[in-house]
Amino acid sequence: MEAYKNWVRKNKDYVHSIESLANSLTWLLPERFSDSEIGPEAVTAILGIITAINDHIIETTPTRNTSSAEPSSFPWSLCISALKDLETLVEVVAQHFYGDDKKWNFIAVTEAIKVLVRLALFRDSGYKMLLHGGEATNTVEDPNASGSHHRMQNFTKPGGHQGPGYFQDYNGYRAQNLEGRALSALSRFGENARMTLDPTWLSRLHYQHSPFVESSSPVAERPTLAKVLSDQGLSGGLFVLSEVLFITRPLIYVLFIRKYGVRFWLPWFISLAVDITGTGILSLVTSSWGSKNNQHYSLSTSEMNEVKRRKLLWALYLMRDPFFSKYTRQRLENAEKLLEPVPVIGLLTAKFIELIIGAQTRYTYMSGS
Repeated sequence: MEAYKNWVRKNKDYVHSIESLANSLTWLLPERFSDSEIGPEAVTAILGIITAINDHIIETTPTRNTSSAEPSSFPWSLCISALKDLETLVEVVAQHFYGDDKKWNFIAVTEAIKVLVRLALFRDSGYKMLLHGGEATNTVEDPNASGSHHRMQNFTKPGGHQGPGYFQDYNGYRAQNLEGRALSALSRFGENARMTLDPTWLSRLHYQHSPFVESSSPVAERPTLAKVLSDQGLSGGLFVLSEVLFITRPLIYVLFIRKYGVRFWLPWFISLAVDITGTGILSLVTSSWGSKNNQHYSLSTSEMNEVKRRKLLWALYLMRDPFFSKYTRQRLENAEKLLEPVPVIGLLTAKFIELIIGAQTRYTYMSGS
């Protein structure tokens, strides 16, 4: 296994190219989007899981800054990726053996498992925003936490604001650094002299460098929900609520489909309302209202990109029934008829629309979860 990990890490570009080609070719497999598509979906699921494992191996490549003694956290992101690759196969198998109506029971169980895994990841990450549904690791530090700029606010570093007293502050900062270095050097010199005169210094030196002695370096403590609420107040609570809505939205959607059917408008509207509510709450605490009411919650660059990605997923509502059957499909068929006489373009358009209509029949392709 270690040999395979080393090979993947050394040839990651080659591995990504092969995976992309293989995943693209699965769309051309025979019997795709037919009644007997268990085989093609099984191939797709296996390739997806292999891709997820390889990505996890690459992401967990040890670096010089990585401590080998630090315990590794549970690979929640890998579990989410594997579940997303398996859910379409679960849907196809359930539909083949149990029919269109009872397949929603299996889809609901799959979505419930994904919700539990994502909530566990949300908790273990210190209540940070999930990137790509939890498949990507949010390693950016909390922008609300006090950084080195706030800790060093009495001294202005080079490249900062050069107002009156800049040179005095910076020279004072340098003087304190030089003084600290000098005191540290004197302290080390005195310690070395004392150990030279002390006959027991060798045994103590061996004890200090023994691999069985625990390191005294501080370990970052994972924020709890109570700490987030106490430190960030209302903004932290609203942020957690918006993330919980985003995580549970697919399960809510499936449960309403299971009760009322996919052709009814109520599940469609409920799902859209949950999405809008969650995004609206997040926008509220990150907007000027949050600043005015002292409840501002800052987002990192990757988190702002994640918010944009989630809004783009709203386009999938055009592909979900009953909206698709009533409006979108008719527009696609009209476009196919319009471009059909055009050589090559008409053929490619027909194949593309065929794939879209086939993918639309699968909940998991259009769930956005």
